[in-house]
Amino acid sequence: MIIFSVLWFTFAYLSISHMVWYWDGPDAYTSAKAADIANSHAGFIFQKGALDFAGGTVVHIDAAMAGIVGAFMVGKRVGYGRDPITPHNLTFVLTGVGLLLFGWYGFNAGSSLEANGLTALIILNSTIAAAAAALAWTGGEWIFRGHPSLLGGASGAVAGLVAITPACGFVGPGGAILIGIAAGFICLWAVVGLKAKLGYDDALDVFGVHCIGGIIGALGTGILVNPALGGVGITDYTNITGNNAGTYDFATQMIAQGKAVGATLLWSGIGSAILYKLVDVIVGLRPSVEAEREGLDLTDHGERAYNM
Repeated sequence: MIIFSVLWFTFAYLSISHMVWYWDGPDAYTSAKAADIANSHAGFIFQKGALDFAGGTVVHIDAAMAGIVGAFMVGKRVGYGRDPITPHNLTFVLTGVGLLLFGWYGFNAGSSLEANGLTALIILNSTIAAAAAALAWTGGEWIFRGHPSLLGGASGAVAGLVAITPACGFVGPGGAILIGIAAGFICLWAVVGLKAKLGYDDALDVFGVHCIGGIIGALGTGILVNPALGGVGITDYTNITGNNAGTYDFATQMIAQGKAVGATLLWSGIGSAILYKLVDVIVGLRPSVEAEREGLDLTDHGERAYNM
C-alpha cells in the first residue's frame, strides 16, 4: 500500500494537479504576446478552459479511479457476497463525517487563498450542498428501500461535499443545492445499483461517491457557472483589452469540462493499472486466504484492534 501510494501520488496526483491548475497567474497577461507565452506552457486541462476550483478532478475522480481499478485488480474480499459484512461502527462513521465536513471548509475555502466574500460563499456552498445531498440520499432510500439510514445520510453528505468541490467558488447557493440534490440521488444509485450490476467489491464506496460525485460536480460546474443561473461567469484573462468577467458559452464550457473528466479518467485509470501491476510484481497485491481469514491486524502487525 505504501509503495503504491508513493507511486500514485507522484505519477497520477501530481500530474493531474499540474494539468488542471498550473498557469502563470493573471499578472502574466500583460500583452497579446505575453498571453500566448503564458498559455503555451499552462497545464493541459487548464488550456482547454476547464474549471475546477478545489479538486473535483484532481482529488476525487483521480483517486476514485485508482480505487475502482484496484478493486478489480486486487479482487473481492474472502466471503464477499456470501457472508454478512456490515459497517464497522456507525457511531465512528458519523463522527468521521463531522470531522470531514469541518476539514472540508479548509479544503474548499482554503483554495481561495484569502479570506473575503468569496471565501464566505464557498463555506456556504459547501454546507448546503452537503445538507442537500444528505437529504436527497436518505429521501431516495426512503422511497426505494422503505427507510432512511444513518449510513445513507453520512454517505450523502460526503457525496455532496465531493460534488461541490469543483464548483464551490463558481456557483451560487441555488446551484450548490442543485448539485447536492443530484449527487445524493445519483451517487445512491451508483452505490446500490451500479456496484451490484458490475460486481466489484468497493468497501468504502469510493467509486460510487467520489468518482460519480466528482463527475457530477465537474459537469455541474460547467452548467451552473452561467451568470443567468447565479454563477460567476468566465473571466477571460487572455483578453488584455478588458476583463471579460461574466461571459459564458454553454457548449464551449461543457466541452471543456468533459475533456477534463475524460482526461482524468484515462490518466488515472490506465496509470493506476500499470502501478498496481508493478507493485504486484514487486511485493504482491494481497495476502493469502489464510492470512485474510485470520485478520491482517494479527498477520501483519501481531496485535488486535479489539479485545473481546
